[in-house]
Formats: sequence, structure tokens, C-alpha cells
Amino acid sequence: MKNKGRIFILFLVGLVAAGLAVYLYFLSFNRVVQERFEGQLWELPARVYARPLELYSGMGLRSDMLEKELGLMAYQKISFAGDLDGPGKYSRSGNTFEIFSRSFDFGDKKLSSHRLEVKIEKDRVAVLKGLGGYNIPDMVRLDPVLLGNFYPASREDRILVDLDKLPSLLPKTIICVEDRTFYTHHGVVPKAIFRAMLVNLKNRKMTQGASTITQQLARNFFLTKKKTLGRKLNELFMAGALELNYTKNDILEAYINEVYLGQDGNRSVHGFGLASVFYFGKSLQDLNAPEVALLVGLLKGPSYYNPRKYPDRAIKRRNTVLKEMALQGILSEIQEKKALARPLGVIKQPNRANSPFPAYLDLVKRQLLKEYREEDLRSMGLKIFTALDPQVQLAAEHTVGVQLDRLARNRGLNKKKLEASVVVTATGSNEILAMVGGKNFRSRGFNRAIDARRPIGSLIKPAIYLTALSHPDDYTLVTRVADEPINIPTTNGGDWAPRNFDRKYRGQIPLYLALVNSYNVPTVRVGMDLGLAQVLDTLHKMGFKRDVTMYPSSLLGSLEMSPMEVAQIYQTLASGGFYSAARSIRAIYKSDGELVQRYPLTIEQHLDPAAVFLLNKMLQAVVVEGTAKSLKNIMPIDLGIAAKTGSSNSLKDSWFAGFSGNRLAVVWVGRDDNRSCKLTGAAGAMQIFGHLMARIPNQPLALVSPENVEWAVIDANSGLLTAKTCPNAMAIPFIRGSAPTKTVSCTPWSSSPNTSGKKEKPRYLLDWLRRLIK
Repeated sequence: MKNKGRIFILFLVGLVAAGLAVYLYFLSFNRVVQERFEGQLWELPARVYARPLELYSGMGLRSDMLEKELGLMAYQKISFAGDLDGPGKYSRSGNTFEIFSRSFDFGDKKLSSHRLEVKIEKDRVAVLKGLGGYNIPDMVRLDPVLLGNFYPASREDRILVDLDKLPSLLPKTIICVEDRTFYTHHGVVPKAIFRAMLVNLKNRKMTQGASTITQQLARNFFLTKKKTLGRKLNELFMAGALELNYTKNDILEAYINEVYLGQDGNRSVHGFGLASVFYFGKSLQDLNAPEVALLVGLLKGPSYYNPRKYPDRAIKRRNTVLKEMALQGILSEIQEKKALARPLGVIKQPNRANSPFPAYLDLVKRQLLKEYREEDLRSMGLKIFTALDPQVQLAAEHTVGVQLDRLARNRGLNKKKLEASVVVTATGSNEILAMVGGKNFRSRGFNRAIDARRPIGSLIKPAIYLTALSHPDDYTLVTRVADEPINIPTTNGGDWAPRNFDRKYRGQIPLYLALVNSYNVPTVRVGMDLGLAQVLDTLHKMGFKRDVTMYPSSLLGSLEMSPMEVAQIYQTLASGGFYSAARSIRAIYKSDGELVQRYPLTIEQHLDPAAVFLLNKMLQAVVVEGTAKSLKNIMPIDLGIAAKTGSSNSLKDSWFAGFSGNRLAVVWVGRDDNRSCKLTGAAGAMQIFGHLMARIPNQPLALVSPENVEWAVIDANSGLLTAKTCPNAMAIPFIRGSAPTKTVSCTPWSSSPNTSGKKEKPRYLLDWLRRLIK
């Protein structure tokens, strides 16, 4: 009896010890579950979006550009408008579009879907109206193009959704297919486990599971996918811990966001929120019954039932789920019949993980890293809304591709060696609308728009003449400057003798003519008279940030800048002397819609608006009668474009910078090996500028005269006041108090001095200047 009592006591002790061990084992799992769920459950990639397309009657819009942007937005083109049965689809008949737009969460505003008609006539929206009972506002905003993502190291991608905001069809279908007793069990179903054990014992291997939704979530979060008895035991403990600490809805929501549903290259697609976009190009709220059934069916094997690779398998699996939904009363018999007859409806091309515009995404990332840690960008699920205009971007890429080919073909250049970069901004806000980093548009390599610093040639000249015009007591538009040989001592004991491009000299010429025709010698004379320090100070006021050492040769553009830096300094001219930093980002939101930061427009007056006004008049003259006069052969001259050509020594770099009333563009053409591209600014970069600006909506540049600018009638030959009836008379703007006070009688046309000794009729201050400034 004593031995039996001792055995019984030992048994009880062992039982208690085993129970205590099991309890402690469970507590360890419970702690892991609590720590994981109380922190950030997932690392969420940041998503970067373009500006949303806003449609309104009368807006400038080309039919081909609208269709291209819809393609970038992964809208499905439908042959017949009658098949436009859901968001993310469109049809086109001539220049008339029917669009079923998607819903979208902008953070501060949730966009609902609309069905609308857009009719375009003469590159403008002529008709904008709702269809099928949809009432639309005067301006319709579409969902934006996804530019790219910043992924965590795991390369897991997902779009988080809230269970209480989802249509009930999805959770009902998941429970129907995966775990019918989900709301009644406590994490495990013993009968199902016992049944699975018998099957596995019979097969002598782990072939069948009995996992509830809770067990599946525990396995996905905490355990490996290897089928072993130990892992199964741990799975039970984890499931119990989840059920103990969290509600059924918490568990189901986590499951909906966690499950693996596909692969896109090295990016794994997790959660139903992203799967809906990946397979159907729309949000979960917009899915119909057969689409929901397909996604739920993928839980059994996303690779095996991949609808793009194995559509027959996928449709068979979808139909199995639909029949189960009907058996469980989720669908009626009629709904089941209609759903079974529908095609898969999977979009051919999902929004890819790789950015369609990597140069612009590179710019955005650089700006973000000035304020955020990279690990935060890759894990916080930020929504980043940018200023990129896909239509301007596509136009820039198209133009670069076509014009580089044309230049290489027509001029016998090495096409493989020729490169280009482009920056386009909005003059009113200095938002960067487009960026081309090189002719390989999808390459993530060297971004020439930001990183390629090249000699800017004559693009520096406006800074010199702006400096001069800021001293109205010394310089006006008609101040005579010497276009005569000059020698400047250098630091090595020699002399530097700048020459004009055509190797000619013209004697005394008015200031404006030196810039309009980009004469080097008078430019150097003016710059040296002002002082290199003053010219650099003007460049800094225009927005050039780096400190550099200036040399006399800098006055002819040996100074190196990137296209982005050039765009910044010309932007200050386009805004009338008011500086605003270039911006690519408009706003950033957290995944839950909370605003993180806005990037509003900030403006500082850096330059005298009157001096800038006079300079911009000269830059308009560059296009009408100067080095860029052939631009009129490419685009409408009535836009009043203000611009400047530029080229560096030996024609290694071809530059063009110019602006209309609403757009500014800077173009560089050259070679990465720093050898001559054999193109002047007008022959190379200007060709890209002109064809690009002709493809995008532009407003005329109408320069407004500041209050401190006055007008005077001047004699062209002498630069003195004269009667307006004289043949050489023209109206000239002056900063108040700088106009000449002496008067001259009417004079006939006189000869203009030149090196050849021939008599020439003066070309300066003729009809083109009258037209520009009166």
C-alpha cells in the first residue's frame, strides 16, 4: 500500500509539474503574442504617387495623353462601353472616353468612384458628364498614378484594410471556405485535429492539416511552414494565446492583412487589400462576388492557382468557392449562376513594383532622406503625394527619344553616345512636373538631371546682364557696350582673349543686343566691369546654392551646374525675381490618413522685379530675333517664350532654358565621355525644348510692367530721347529715373561699324522690339 501511495503521490507531482511546465510554456508564447500585437504588426512600404488628374470642361488635354495616363493607372480598356461594369475600366470611341473611376483615399479626402464621359475636341475637354445615374462635380479627380514604393528588407508588400470598413462579402466568404466555426471555437477544433491525425497516421506522413483561421494566423506570424509535430504543437499554443488576448474580429482583420496571395518578381503580395489591386486593379470595396471568390480561392495555393499563369486552374478553384458560397447562403441561386458565367476579369498588367519613372522617384527619395530615416520610409506605410505630371513626363520622354534619334541620323552623330536630360517645372509654384535623367528612361542608373554638372555656357549670361540692370545709373537696355577685342591677364602670367562665336566684332552696340545675340566679348566686358563677386551674388539670389570660385572664364559659362540647378535659377527669373525652392513633394500621410507634413509654397523676394522685367524682355527677344529665333519653326511664337541658348567649349554641351506663362524647361544634350556632341544650344537642346513644349499645354507669357518701370521714346542710333514720329523711334522700358534726359532730332538710318568695313543697316531695336515692349 505504501508503494502504491508513493506512486500515486509521484504521479500527482508529475502531473502538477507537467501542468506547470505546460502553463509556463504557454506563458512564454502568450508573452510573444502580446509583444508582437501591441507593437507595429507589419513593416509597410511607403507609396509614392503622381499628381491626380483633375478633369474639367475647357481644360487642355490630348486624347492620346489621356489614354496613356489611364494606362499608367492600370485601367483596363474595354471594347464596348456596355461592358464597363466596374471601377478601373474605360472605353474609347474616337475622342470620346467612358471611364469608371476608382475610389481612392487621399488622406484628407476619400474619393468615390464615378462613371463619366469625357469628350475631347481640338485638344480640350468639350464634354464632361456623369453616366448611369452618377452625379459628378464640375471638376472630377481621378486616382493618381503609383510612381513607386520604398520596400522593407523583407520585400513584403500589403495595403492595410479595416474589417469594419469592408463589405461583408469578403469576411463571410473567408469564414465559409476556411473556418466555418470561427466565431464559436476557441482557436482550435479538437475533432478536426483528431481526424487529421488519423489521416496522417494512415499515410505515415503529415499530409493533412486542420488549421483554423487563428492557427493559420499564428503560423504565418510566428512559425515556419515546415510540417512537423513540434510546429503543430507550438501552433496550438500560439492560437490559444491569440484567442485569450484578442477578439475574433481582431484576429480576422489581422488574417485578412497578413495572408500571402501572390508574387510579383521579388515583391511578395500579402493581404487581400493589395491582392485586390494586384489582380483586379481596384479596391476591395469595388469587388464583385466572383472576384472575391477568386481571391479567397487563392488561399489554397497562390502559385498553383495563379490566374495569370494558370487561368483554367484559377477559374475551377473560383467556381468551387462560388458553389460553397451558395451552399452556405451567401449567394442566391441566381447570383451563383451569374457569377459562374463570368470570366476571371484579372487585369493583364498590374502596377509593377518597379517605378515607371525612376529618375523622378530618385529625386523624391533624396528630398525625403533630408527629413526622414530610410528605415522609416521603408516601414511606416507613408503615402507620399508628389507634383509629377505623368502627361508632361511622357511628353518629355517621347521628345527626348525622337529628337535624339533625329539629331544622330541627320547630323551623322553616334547615337549610342548621345545623351540628354530634362527638367520641367511649373512657373507659378516651382513644382517639378517631370524629370528625364537620361535616354534610358526606365534605368535606375546615373541621374543626369541631378548629378551631371556640366559647363553651362551662355546660360550664365542672363545673370550678368541682370546684375548690370540692377545698377540703372550705369546700365540700361540701350547702354552702349564695346564689342571689341579684349585681353585679360590670367593668374599664370598669360592673357585670356575671349572671342565671339562668329569671330566678328561690331564696335559699340546696345546692351540688349549683346544678350539677344549672345555675344561673348561685350558680355565679358560688362561682367568684369561689375566684378565677379557681384555676378556670383546674383547667381546666389537666383537660387544657386553652392559656393564656387569665379574666374573671368566663368562669365562665358565655364561654371558647372546640373540641369536641376539651372532650372532653379531660371525659375527665379520666370517668377519675376521671387525665389521659391524647387519642390517634388506636396504632402505626406500615414497609412491611417493622419497628415504628417505638407510642403506649401514659400516665396522670398530676392531680386528687383524691375530689373528682372527688363531682362525677361531681352530673353523674349532672344526667341524672336536672337540665337533662338528658329524656335518659331517648332512651336507657336505667340506664346512669348523667354529663353536662352547655351553651349560649352568645343560644343561638348548643348543647353537650352526657357519658360512660357506656366511652364519652364531646361534641356541638356551631350556625351558622358565629355567629348564634343557637335551641337550648339539651338541645334541640339532647343530642338528637344521646342517639340516638348509643343506637346504640352502652355499659357502665353505676358510680362507685367512693375510700378517703378517707365517708358521713353528713344532714337535707335543714339540711344537718346526723340519724337515718336521719327523713323528710328521706339518705346523702351527703363527703371524709373534711368531714362536719358537729352533729346535728339530725327535721324536717318546710319551704318553700323564692323570689322569688314561694309555698310550694314542696324538690326537692333527694330520692329520685333517695338512689338515686344510697347
